[in-house]
Amino acid sequence: MIEELRGVLGAAPVPQGSWERDACFVSTAALRKTALRKTAALPGTAALRGAAALPETSALPETSALSGTAVPGGTAESPAEAAERLATRLRAVPGVRRVDVRPNGFLVIGVATPGRIVEDVLASPRRPGAAPVAVPRPGAVHSQPGAAVSPQHAAPWPDFPRTWDNPGFAVRYAYVRAGAVRRWAGDLGVRTGVAARPELLDGPFDRAVLRVLAELPSRRESRDPGWAAYLERLAEAYHTAVERASPIPMGDEPPSEVHAARVRMGEAVRLVLGEGLVELGVTPPGKI
Repeated sequence: MIEELRGVLGAAPVPQGSWERDACFVSTAALRKTALRKTAALPGTAALRGAAALPETSALPETSALSGTAVPGGTAESPAEAAERLATRLRAVPGVRRVDVRPNGFLVIGVATPGRIVEDVLASPRRPGAAPVAVPRPGAVHSQPGAAVSPQHAAPWPDFPRTWDNPGFAVRYAYVRAGAVRRWAGDLGVRTGVAARPELLDGPFDRAVLRVLAELPSRRESRDPGWAAYLERLAEAYHTAVERASPIPMGDEPPSEVHAARVRMGEAVRLVLGEGLVELGVTPPGKI
């Protein structure tokens, strides 16, 4: 779903609201597209850009690099007009149930099945164009290989105390917990390791986790992803979901497809937590 939206917009949209009742993304693609056209039309812009800079905008103003739609004769287009054209394409994307165009050119995109974000996360590459980050050796704290440790890449939390007052414990424990939940669920007959029915992730606690997961694509593209605060929010939402909407059958409860969908969501949570920990120079723990 996210890749289809990115294909129309040129960048991943950003989730909006709580998603408790309505799962929406917002995009400023029309504003960016219009700005690119105006920049490309300025005298001397091509010379200032150089051959290597912004090659995708070389055809502007006649063609939009973001939308791929030609504008006859290179006529100027307002953000609202650009947004309307993008909205037409977005409405044809499977899973999009509505697209609202705001007067300022913002696009609000409602999706029918927010649970689809789970498979998007599990199937997506790390960061477009970025090299993989090696998992640090046990006890090591560093940034990307070959880079010097800087305050923004150093581990943001201590390992101890291992209490809920330490956000680092909550994040590390969520990573370990998601792996343990999958093992326990499998032992109890829950189907694990395969795609589940995303429409079953529709409860408020499930949606709270999905809402945070949905930020991953746009954060990966950001110059300042804010990994530490993001992982803390994801861990908090996941712990609450496990406690209030269990992925593990309780008592005599038989394993169900809802359990399978929640376990699958936990796999996405674990993947994101692991990636974020490595980005912060923290070794994902094997156990706590």
